Amino acid sequence: MENSSGISTTLFITFLLLIPSCCVIFVNCKTLESSSLSLDLTIPDILGFLDERLALIFPIIQAFKTTITSDPLGITSTWSGPNICNYTGFYCDNPPDNKTAVTVASIDFNGFQLSAPSLDGFIDQLPDLAIFHANSNNFSGTISPNIAKLKFLYELDLSNNLLSGVFPVSVLNMPTLSFLDIRYNLFSGTVPPSIFTEALDVLFLNNNNFALTLPNNLGDTKALYLTLANNKFTGPIPRSIRKASATLTEVLFLNNLLTGCLPYEIGFLKKATLLDAGNNLLTGPLPSSLGCLESVEQLNLAGNLLYGQIPEVVCALGNLANLSLSYNYFTKVGPLCRNMIKKGVADVRKNCILGLPNQRSAQECFAFFLSRRSCGNPAWFNFLPCKIPPWKKPNSESNSTVTMTRKRNLLSYSAPSRNRVLL
Repeated sequence: MENSSGISTTLFITFLLLIPSCCVIFVNCKTLESSSLSLDLTIPDILGFLDERLALIFPIIQAFKTTITSDPLGITSTWSGPNICNYTGFYCDNPPDNKTAVTVASIDFNGFQLSAPSLDGFIDQLPDLAIFHANSNNFSGTISPNIAKLKFLYELDLSNNLLSGVFPVSVLNMPTLSFLDIRYNLFSGTVPPSIFTEALDVLFLNNNNFALTLPNNLGDTKALYLTLANNKFTGPIPRSIRKASATLTEVLFLNNLLTGCLPYEIGFLKKATLLDAGNNLLTGPLPSSLGCLESVEQLNLAGNLLYGQIPEVVCALGNLANLSLSYNYFTKVGPLCRNMIKKGVADVRKNCILGLPNQRSAQECFAFFLSRRSCGNPAWFNFLPCKIPPWKKPNSESNSTVTMTRKRNLLSYSAPSRNRVLL
C-alpha cells in the first residue's frame, strides 16, 4: 500500500512538471526518470526558492536547457538547483508590480555561443522579463508572437544569430519596448512601416534580407540610432526625415538599393553624428543643406552616382572627421575641400575631378555624363536651412581651414554597443 502511494506521488509530481502554474506545491526533492519523458529534471523543494515566481519558471528554464545542442563554454552546467539567480546569464530583481517579490528580470546570453533550434517556449514564457540579450549565439527558428505578452520587456537583442522568417510583427504590440536589435540574422520580406512610429530609442535591422521601399513615414521614428544597412531597401530617402531632427543621432543606409537624389531636408538632422548612405544608387548633386549637419563626424556617401561640385559648406563642418565621397562622379572641389583632402579627412578617389590623383578615366566620366540627369527643383540644392558659421580660407602658411568653435569628440563608426542594464 505504501509502495502504491509512493508511485502515485511520483506520477503526480510528473504531471506538475508539465503544468508550470502548479509547480509551486512541490514538496520533495527527487530526480524524475520517465520513459515517456526524455527530461532529467531535479524537482527542488519549494522552500529552496527565494520566491514563488522563481519556482514557476524553473521548469521552463530546465525544459529550454534540454533543447541546447551546443554549449562550448559550459554555461548550462550552472543551470541547476533552486538558486536561479546564480545561474550564469540570469539576473534577478524585484518586479514593478510587487517590490517584495524576486524574479528573473534580465537575461544576458551575449557571446555564450549556445545553439538551439528555437527560443519559443522560453523567453515568451518568462512573464517578468525586462531585458533579453542574446548577441552572438546560434539560435534559429522564428520569434514567437507570444512575446507581445511580456508586459515589462523593454530591451530585446537577438543579433548575430540564425533566426529567420518575416519581421516579428509581435513587437509592434509592445508599448514598453525601447531597444530592438535583430541585425545579422536571416529575416526576409518587408518591414511594416508602422515600426517607424513605435517609441523605440534603438532600431537595428541591418544585415538581413529585408526588401522595402523606404516608407514616407520614416521620419516619424523617435529612434536615436537607426540602422537599415546591408539589406535590399529601395526608393529614395524620404523627405520626411527632417521630422527626426530632434532625436536621430546615427543613421545607416549603406549597402542597399536606394535611388533618387538626396533631399535637402537631410540637412535638418542637427543632432546626427553619423550619416552613412554609401554603396547605393543615389544620384544628383550634394545639397548645400549638408553644411547644416553641425554635429556630424562621419559622413559617408561613397559608391553612389553623385556628381557636380562638392559644396564648400560641407568641408567647413567643424566636427567632421571623416568625409567619404569616393567612387562617385564629382567634378569640382574648392579650396576648403582640397585642404580636407590634403589632411586625409576627405576621400574623393575615383571621381572626375581634374588635377587630383586616383580619379576615374576620362572615358568613364564621359560615358556617365552622356545620360541626361536631373533632380528637379535645382534651387533646393542651394538652400541652407541654417546659419553657416564663418570659416577661414586656407593659405600656404597653415593647414587650418575652419574656425573651430567646438572640440572634436570622435565617435565610433559602428553602431553603439549597449551594456547590459539591470532593472
